[in-house]
This record gives sequence, C-alpha cells and structure tokens, in this order.
Amino acid sequence: MTYTASTNPLEHPINQAVRLEIEAEILRIEVEFDVRVLYACESGSRGWGFASPDSDYDVRFIYVHRPFWYLRVSPQRDVIECPISNNLDIGGWELRKALGLLKKGNATLIEWLDSPVIYRADADFLCAMRDAARQTHRAARSFHHYLHMASKNYGEHLRGEQVRLKKYLYVLRPLLAALWLEEARGVVPMRFQALVDAMVSDRDLRDAIDALVAIKRKAMESEYGQPRPILNAFIEAQLAHLRSIAPPRADDVDFSVLDRLLMDCVMKPQ
Repeated sequence: MTYTASTNPLEHPINQAVRLEIEAEILRIEVEFDVRVLYACESGSRGWGFASPDSDYDVRFIYVHRPFWYLRVSPQRDVIECPISNNLDIGGWELRKALGLLKKGNATLIEWLDSPVIYRADADFLCAMRDAARQTHRAARSFHHYLHMASKNYGEHLRGEQVRLKKYLYVLRPLLAALWLEEARGVVPMRFQALVDAMVSDRDLRDAIDALVAIKRKAMESEYGQPRPILNAFIEAQLAHLRSIAPPRADDVDFSVLDRLLMDCVMKPQ
C-alpha cells in the first residue's frame, strides 16, 4: 500500500520527468542494497515551499533491511548516500538509525515525516511513524535546534549591506518554528506557509514575507539584495525574546513505541 501527497505546483514545483527519475533511483537502490524503502520525500526548499528555479531536489528516505541484517554482532553501515548528479541529492537512513534519532528528538527527521512532496511511502508505516513522532516529541530539543539555527544564520548571512535574499527564509523558518514550540502547538509543520499563517498576524510583516517568497521562487539561489528593515527588526526582536525565556518543559516519554515499530517493520513479510 502506498501513499501519495497532493501538492501545490507553485508552492512545491516537482518536474514530472525528475519525479520519474527519482522513483527509478529508489527502485535501483532497493535492488542494489537489498532493502525496502519505506518512505521517500523532499527535505529541502521544495518541501518547505520556497524553491528557486535552480534549486536541487533533496530526496531523503528511510529503509529497512531483511531480518538477518539485524542479527549480526558487528555494527553495519546504516546510511545510503548516492553521488550528487543532475540536481539530485539522494540519501537515506536505515530504520533503526532513524528511530534512534527520533528518540533523541531529531527535528530534521520530524520534518521529513510532514513533507508535502512524497515519492514513496508505505501508508501503514508513515501513519505509524507520524504517530510515534507525536508520542515521543521532545519539544525542548527541537526548540534549541531551531533557535540555534535561526541565530547562526542571522549572524552569518544577514548583517551586511548586501545579503543573499534566500537566507531570510533560512532564518524566518526556524524562528517561526521556535515560536510555534513556545506556544506548545505540538510537532512543527514542514511547510513554511503553515508557520507563517499560524505565527504572523501583522499585515506589513506578512506582506514583506510574501514578497520575499515570491522573489525566491523566481530568482536564482545566489540572488543578492538590500536588507529588509522590517524583517530584520522582527528577527532581532524575536531572537531576543526566545533567548530570554525558558525552553518548553521536558516531559517524561515512553519510547517503547519505537521498539514496537522497529519490530513490526523488520518482521513484516517483503
């Protein structure tokens, strides 16, 4: 059973020929490495909703081996990385590795599970993974991850007289994600527009963000421009605010759901 997400072609532009190439590459990986790909999605700007015309396709996947792979004493390689070519960046994590990262509160993996661009998915697995992500959500760790990302990108890329315009979005997205977590809204959505709709009410600020997204979708990745004062003021104020508050409370979590999920997927007949 597979799962297919519907996407807005303006917000998430996926060339049909490239999609077919990606799906063929997933099949090749399964044969070459003797694995089963449970889930494959877009993880970068095409999933966030602000891809440039020259943006790469950042494909990430989760896979499972046959049962005997899990019965070895020595650790085995738990990632599959394909050479980058033709704007395709494809890589995957073995399921036990992915679940271990989910246990640690890995925000990137949680984003993958909410991607609006899906190339392959076992529907039962995806439902179970999303449910496990909600049950084991570690809001405090995600909060620190997003706040660090926003602070770092702002300090490194948006303080000059000319700035790479795309970097605003790489600051605003984690900043809004941290604000989302501050309000205890649960797992952070991947789509940038969902964060904007929920967290930005000021009309002038919304207009500035909308204009920036429109530029990003039409311009090249390296497009430079003058700083946007309204965005800088918002970013600096919110960074100061987030640094001054206590992170979300770390609740006790029952991680047994991850063990059950691993067992179910490994032992499922292929």
